[in-house]
Amino acid sequence: MNRLFRLLAILLTGCVGIPEGITPVDNFKLDKYLGTWYEIARLNHSFEEGLTRVTANYELMEDGGVRVINSGYSAVSNKWKQAQGKAYFVRGSDQGYLKVSFFGPFYGAYIVFDLDRDNYQYALVCGPDKSYLWLLARTPHIDETIRLRLIAEAKVLGFDTSKLISVSHE
Repeated sequence: MNRLFRLLAILLTGCVGIPEGITPVDNFKLDKYLGTWYEIARLNHSFEEGLTRVTANYELMEDGGVRVINSGYSAVSNKWKQAQGKAYFVRGSDQGYLKVSFFGPFYGAYIVFDLDRDNYQYALVCGPDKSYLWLLARTPHIDETIRLRLIAEAKVLGFDTSKLISVSHE
């Protein structure tokens, strides 16, 4: 039985690891990060398949964690979809390295590895491996020069940017 618990602990914590070559931002300010972010581009996964107008809203919870509310529109079903989760810092609140859960005790890494440090207007975020990537912004559209720079950075770090989906907010 103890082996089962150890295996489960390894599996659960393995989902909050940091991909090779990725460094979470430091001097992270949660109060500046809270609020609504628009998904500009992403590597697709089944939980976001076909969604447009995707946003993520982050709110401070009483226990110091972050309430995460992801929303997106499905043209196929002609309705909005929403998922609510919670996130907590893995190391410290000054580092852009959190674990997020939408399914009970199962957490996945949420790593902010590039950020507009002055105004918190754009961010690059990944998950526990390089198949998860999001380019987020405070507005539905981002300056093309910034978008291309962020995508180039992600490519250099080993993300398959040829598979990025640009998210429509029309």
